[in-house]
Amino acid sequence: MVKHIVMFKLNEKTSENMNRATNSLRSLEGNIETLKSIEIGTDFLESDRSYDIVLIAHFENREGLKIYGNHENHLPVVKIMRSLCSSSVVVDYEL
Repeated sequence: MVKHIVMFKLNEKTSENMNRATNSLRSLEGNIETLKSIEIGTDFLESDRSYDIVLIAHFENREGLKIYGNHENHLPVVKIMRSLCSSSVVVDYEL
């Protein structure tokens, strides 16, 4: 099992941008065959160190993550997130 975690910091943290980003991320669920589960969360603490949104995704293996990365349903989401965010960080690891 592979876990893929991405945290996003929005350029402008408005309710419109938060909704657009989280809805875009949620659109991945059920639309990529190798994506086994997905969780989207938003930060409530709002500290200086906080990121605004987190995506946690599970895949059977590394190949599943690779397929996801280049999937036609994932690429438009990447484009939207890049337009909305000033930074992101990622970690991928095997369970």
